[in-house]
Amino acid sequence: MGMQNIELVIFDCDGVLADSEVISARVLVEALEHHGLSVTMEHVFRNFVGQSFPKVADKIRRDFNLDLPGSFEQEYRARLVEEFAAGLTETVGVREMLRALGRRACVATSSSPQRVARTLALLELEPFFERVFTASEVARGKPAPDLFLLAAKSLKVHPDFCLVIEDSKAGLRAAEAAGMEVWRYTGGAHFSGFSAADVDTPPGIPTFDNWSAFYQMAPELKKDM
Repeated sequence: MGMQNIELVIFDCDGVLADSEVISARVLVEALEHHGLSVTMEHVFRNFVGQSFPKVADKIRRDFNLDLPGSFEQEYRARLVEEFAAGLTETVGVREMLRALGRRACVATSSSPQRVARTLALLELEPFFERVFTASEVARGKPAPDLFLLAAKSLKVHPDFCLVIEDSKAGLRAAEAAGMEVWRYTGGAHFSGFSAADVDTPPGIPTFDNWSAFYQMAPELKKDM
């Protein structure tokens, strides 16, 4: 299907709009160290990116047989808010891309409602999006298609006419399962130092690492300036 048929562009937030994954991973690594578990940043990137925090915490408990306290998520989120306020940035060039976008746009993220609201407010990106959808609104988060299907249904756009921009493999699988066109953005700092083989994008999914390439790939999506 040609890009001229796209009516809605659905953006993930962390690692796509916000260059936040390195901060999030570092805070998680430090929090786990406090509870006696040593994991690497690479382990976090490979195993947890794109998933909701409750799912991540459950996976850590199972994989490492670690009895994390009930307060772990609250403490992690509080620390993350501090770190975001001190050093969160948008991905390079995303604002210029959004200003030129000639299609409807929304956000669909595994982040909590509070976190994504804080992120978009800090970066002053809220005006670019009609709605923000979070994993808290569906029974199954990414890699299930539920979140993307909710966004399309709520905004009255058929999945065939949606383009998803994701960075994580969980998000890519979710978009494919929803029957949507999906591109992978690999320009976030958390991809630095990884080879194409390391990134391991599934076959057939277009990949780009610079927002200036977005309209080279789909000039039809750019509004008349």
